[in-house]
Amino acid sequence: MSNTPKSPAKSHGRKTISASADPRELITPTPRLKHAWTAQIITLFPETFPGTLGTSLTGKALHDGLWTFETIPLRNFGEGRHRNVDDTPAGGGAGMVLRADVVGRAIEAAPAPFPIIYLSPRGTPFTQAMAQTWASGPGITLLCGRFEGVDQRVLDHYDIQEVSLGDFVLTGGEIAAQAMIDATVRLLPGVLGNADSALEESHTNGLLEHPHYTRPADWKGHKIPDILTSGNHAKVAEWRREMSEKLTARTRPDLWAKHLKDK
Repeated sequence: MSNTPKSPAKSHGRKTISASADPRELITPTPRLKHAWTAQIITLFPETFPGTLGTSLTGKALHDGLWTFETIPLRNFGEGRHRNVDDTPAGGGAGMVLRADVVGRAIEAAPAPFPIIYLSPRGTPFTQAMAQTWASGPGITLLCGRFEGVDQRVLDHYDIQEVSLGDFVLTGGEIAAQAMIDATVRLLPGVLGNADSALEESHTNGLLEHPHYTRPADWKGHKIPDILTSGNHAKVAEWRREMSEKLTARTRPDLWAKHLKDK
């Protein structure tokens, strides 16, 4: 019998494998690093992911395994031969409502017990601070609504947080989910080429970002402000702060009032 020590199992390395609600042929062939931030997405349209998340920096980070996603097709948990997921609203009214039993089964099939977010126009407005909180955890589960919404009992039973992309109504939650995932993923370590970029962006410090300029120095009679080409970094920082404050006060008085209150 050989005394040669066995090599450690591959699961001890940086890559990991987990169960998925997707058929094998639909899984994106990208690596996943251990403990990569994960978005679990409950949706009627799993084919819409990764969508724009598969491009640019988020796409590269997905390919490199810095984050990953699992789609949980809601139709798989539907009722009857036709996999029905909705029914008429109790008490009457227009539209259809996603059934509590169907959505509940989908939630319980999620591989990981992450916080559950329901993408809803009546929810708490999504903010940069919320994205930072999500990025600091292992992942989130996003429930994409359709039709008139989800049976309230699901939201109550699973203590689901409702979050809104803005004061408008979309056909479904998939576009909102992609926007929120993008805002979160770009804050993960290693995703942005320059980590300091995230520290200077709009809403990070309660203010809107200052104006930006680049070459050519003179374009159609519009010149770059002299201070930006002076080489005086202290003065540049002072100018940028001043412009940030003026822009916020002019275009977002609500943010400016909150900034003054929090100072």
